[in-house]
Amino acid sequence: MEKKTITRKTFLVNSTKFVIGAAAGITGMNLLTENELHAEPGLQKTFSWPYPYTALDPEVARIKAHTLYWSGKDCGTGVFGGIVQLLDTALGAPWTGFPIEIMLFGRGGGVSWGSLCGALNGAAALISLVVEKDPSVALINELWGWYTSESLPTDTANNTTYEIQNYVGVLPQSISGSPLCHPSVSQWCMIADKKVSDVERKERCGRLAGDVTAKTVEILNAYFATTFVGTFHDPASNAGCMSCHGSADKNNVMTHMECVTCHPDAHHIGIAEIGLAAGYTLENPYPNPFSQSTNIRFSIPSKEKVRLEIYDLKGTLVKSLIDSDVMNAGTYKADWNGTNNSGANVASGVYFAKLTTGFFMKTVKLNLSK
Repeated sequence: MEKKTITRKTFLVNSTKFVIGAAAGITGMNLLTENELHAEPGLQKTFSWPYPYTALDPEVARIKAHTLYWSGKDCGTGVFGGIVQLLDTALGAPWTGFPIEIMLFGRGGGVSWGSLCGALNGAAALISLVVEKDPSVALINELWGWYTSESLPTDTANNTTYEIQNYVGVLPQSISGSPLCHPSVSQWCMIADKKVSDVERKERCGRLAGDVTAKTVEILNAYFATTFVGTFHDPASNAGCMSCHGSADKNNVMTHMECVTCHPDAHHIGIAEIGLAAGYTLENPYPNPFSQSTNIRFSIPSKEKVRLEIYDLKGTLVKSLIDSDVMNAGTYKADWNGTNNSGANVASGVYFAKLTTGFFMKTVKLNLSK
């Protein structure tokens, strides 16, 4: 191949021609792109946050979420995806092709860690997509507060005809008292006398996903119609805890949850009570103080698992009088003779009897005086 030598002048002239030609080509491409955008603007349109929303039918959303739940999407994606798919049908972009699987991690309270309920996770994510940061707080609080105090699955959920029917019939209801998956599922299993692996438990969570989806749509519809009025307030029982642990004093606790859900005996003194008190009692022991033996009477309104335990001032378990036994509705009496689980006599002092069921928790004080 023959080598050709060019002068610096020739090189600069040819380079200039190339640059001009390239610029002309880019200009032409830009004109072409502009024409394409003009012809089909939807192909290039971008959307900024928050994403668009339009009013939806809560009951259609309920069934959509339940179907997704049983189609391998579980609770978090069921709630999130149920609303996304309806918005896609109503609005198209940017909801078309939205990867709803982004919420799959939420199942089981975060891949079975039992933390935040996956249904609430999916719902809060959807709210955060369509509502700006500050106003979204009241909407999420309203949803989570409702979840912790509502009997779930609701009567509506129990009487809805679903597209996928792996279980047909009315399911027992429970009140979680917490937005966490672990207490929500565990309490329901205790009340229903079912295992986590049972189809009834799975259907319970599918119906609950539908409940959360319908409630989320109701809240969003009201918000965008400017008719939303929040009803959520921090539990009144938290006032005593937050007087010390809130911003006015130690400022080391931040929560909207019921404190005694996780800390029924935070200071191991006095009486702690949580749940639906109707039909439940834990009477003061008699005699009290006592030297030999005392009896502890309690009542439960329905069949459920029951624990009755004795603790010392340090919060250490001393004696299990009733250890997660399934008991029918009725009034019962348990005796404590001042011994621990090993059968040894314990020292004189203050102790606490704690009754725990799926719906109720209460602690009373005992004085052992030998």
